[in-house]
Amino acid sequence: SGLLFEASLFVVLSQPPQGLTEKIGWDLEANLLQAGLVKKTPHRPQPKNRYSILNAVCKYIPACLVSKLARKHGCEKQARTFSPWSHLVSLIYGQMTRALSLNDICDGLQNHPGKLATIRGATAPRRNTLSHANRTRDPAMAKELFWKILDHCQSQSPGFGKRSRYSKLPKRFKCPVHAVDSTTIALVANCMDWAKHRRRKAAAKCHLRLDMQDMLPRFAVVDTAKESDSKRAWEVCHGIKAGEIVVFDTLIIHELASEDITWITRAKGNMVYRVAKKRQQPSAHGKVLRDDEIILKTPKSRTAYPERLRRVVARVIVNDEEKIMVFITNNMKLAASSICDLYKSRWAIEVFFKELKQCLQLCDFVGYNERAVKWQIWVAFITYIILRYLAYLSKWQHSFTRLWTLIRGVLWSRLDLLAHFKAMGQPEDAFERLGSPNRPISQDYAQHEWDSHAA
Repeated sequence: SGLLFEASLFVVLSQPPQGLTEKIGWDLEANLLQAGLVKKTPHRPQPKNRYSILNAVCKYIPACLVSKLARKHGCEKQARTFSPWSHLVSLIYGQMTRALSLNDICDGLQNHPGKLATIRGATAPRRNTLSHANRTRDPAMAKELFWKILDHCQSQSPGFGKRSRYSKLPKRFKCPVHAVDSTTIALVANCMDWAKHRRRKAAAKCHLRLDMQDMLPRFAVVDTAKESDSKRAWEVCHGIKAGEIVVFDTLIIHELASEDITWITRAKGNMVYRVAKKRQQPSAHGKVLRDDEIILKTPKSRTAYPERLRRVVARVIVNDEEKIMVFITNNMKLAASSICDLYKSRWAIEVFFKELKQCLQLCDFVGYNERAVKWQIWVAFITYIILRYLAYLSKWQHSFTRLWTLIRGVLWSRLDLLAHFKAMGQPEDAFERLGSPNRPISQDYAQHEWDSHAA
């Protein structure tokens, strides 16, 4: 019906009926409104609020939680004029604005002392005060605060995260599916000796386990890049229950062999094996090329995996190009196509890392100390969870990047946050089509329609 409607407009505008220009002007918007084919949706002004957008973001952090964790981790004893709550608000502000330095954070907060004071009495720090707090206070407080906030959001809204619109996992998988991967955060080698992992490179690494159904992290470890994925992966996978599925990228954890956990990974090119059984004949037009049961031949792998494994070769589309990929799993019951779809959904964790690095400040660090870097990383996770929770409450239907840019632009404005999302979620002065032709388009029919509307 939409194509018929646009085709009728094209016929009318390319060969207008005689006398049409005298009845209706050539302005397309006025013509459509006058003809009654579309209806203009009025733009509603955004409601004002007593407090700023930054205040509305920070109110989703439980009031007593920060002071309780500060006493537990000894951060409250080190605070004199700069409280742990003010410290947290300052770092959240730095994440929301992608601040490039300590002066960027401090100057931005000092320009709005009145609005900052309404955020539970938060105060703007000096540069040296903020630097000292990042360097001396334990980042384990921010780590525990992140998990507490995530639990609080899910307890307040049990539907938060369930079958998230960001998830690409097929709905036929009902059991929990986890993706395990890591991302490297580049640092400056000449001033961060604690993070050096090569001669001229320094980096931190975040090992993460992501729930593929709700796109929320379930376990995370922030350490230096010296720690390989194979050493940290078992720690990240701790807590996965029997019957659940975990997906890796070219990684096999020996400790999972004795557990009743289904794991799927991509096979390495130098894997040595022998085929024990052919499960499925290759199809000429199907995407699954081979489905075999194999036995590993190297002594170390044979000791770790004495039982048979499953090797699936399939055609997979990557970046609009068809490639042949090989997958390894210990599950003998799933269909070969389901194994391919599960590994394909693993790409969601790469999108998660991209959103963190693209929107929040994880590229330029405001401190060189190990504690300062970990404070900034964990506060980035806290900010991400709060923004995802706001997207759930406002039923946001657009990308996470646009959600973050909307908040960043009006951070100090006194607006209703959820109403602001709803107002900006649809284009201003949107048009709603009232009807469309349901018959084949012809020039005579289009002229009759325009004459009838003009009359």
